[in-house]
Amino acid sequence: MNTRKLVLMTAFIGIAVAGSVFISFPAGIARAYPIQHAVNVIAAVLLGPLPAVMIAFLTGLIRVLTGTGSLLAFPGGMIGAALAGLLYQKSGKAWMAAIGEMIGTGVIASLLAVPYAALLMGTSVTALFFMPPFLVSSISGALLGVLVAVRLERMPIGHKIQSY
Repeated sequence: MNTRKLVLMTAFIGIAVAGSVFISFPAGIARAYPIQHAVNVIAAVLLGPLPAVMIAFLTGLIRVLTGTGSLLAFPGGMIGAALAGLLYQKSGKAWMAAIGEMIGTGVIASLLAVPYAALLMGTSVTALFFMPPFLVSSISGALLGVLVAVRLERMPIGHKIQSY
């Protein structure tokens, strides 16, 4: 990885961490933090799957260490970022990255969160317990992220970033 890509990844991490502090809303039993999902989509489109997953992991780590996030930030953010990046890589379409984020976080991560939460957090909930808030958060964030990603793709700076 080159320095420019690392600096951009750091900026995305900063946006995701700060955004989670300032922008959230109630989503059933939990709170939705759509900025993480928007950053996942944008990073998947501009940087690819691996950098998007690294951004999601480091964002989750910072949020957990600072007390602004839970351990559920790891599967939710990382699975969505990975699927967003892979679908964008296969299709070349930003809206496919958004679909990947919604499915990866809203469906797959919410189902994997049940055993993960039982093991690491001592909870005992059913499979559909996490799905509604994960879906609300990932859908709202992915829609925001695809709007920004499409605009960036159309600008010269977006093409320059994609070439990093």
